[in-house]
Amino acid sequence: MSRSTARTLTGYAIATALTAWGLSFLAVVAWGARDMARPSDAIVVLGAAQYAGKPSPVLKARLDHAVGLWKQGMASWLVLTGGRGTGDTTSEADVGRRYALRAGVADSAILLENKGRTTTASLEAVARIMNEKHLEQAILVSDPFHMLRLQILAQRFGVRSVTSPTRTSPISANRLESAAYVLGESVKVPATIVLGLLGR
Repeated sequence: MSRSTARTLTGYAIATALTAWGLSFLAVVAWGARDMARPSDAIVVLGAAQYAGKPSPVLKARLDHAVGLWKQGMASWLVLTGGRGTGDTTSEADVGRRYALRAGVADSAILLENKGRTTTASLEAVARIMNEKHLEQAILVSDPFHMLRLQILAQRFGVRSVTSPTRTSPISANRLESAAYVLGESVKVPATIVLGLLGR
């Protein structure tokens, strides 16, 4: 292979990668801008940090949005996710449960996934919980930047889903922080798709 051919192929490869990244970036933004909530079987809240048993502002925003959907009758079940961080004595899901109870959600309506330390692990566990309860469709609640990857993972694990992003997260209120998260997701989304195709 000549040097000119190698340079041409390298240029095509770079252009293809940049195009794929650009499309992923736009898709992340588009998914985060849409609220597709409709009556479903469960509302799934993705975990976020908790501090000494209290939800962080990010987790609180997600919980408030999910509780609002539950009170509107969008679903009978509220599934709270998130395990323990390093040094934590309680899980994000357990903190979410206490918060939801104080907000008026019935304890009998709450299901916990309190082991997952990553988005993938939590959604895989949620799929098992939903299968055991014979629940078919979920409303996924998290920050806007998270929506596309959540739906891709839910589909991988056999959960039909719609997305409903919170609009009150402090991440969304900070343009630079929000842009950083969107950039991160624009890389994670294609990686998630490739890993799914590889069965990982």
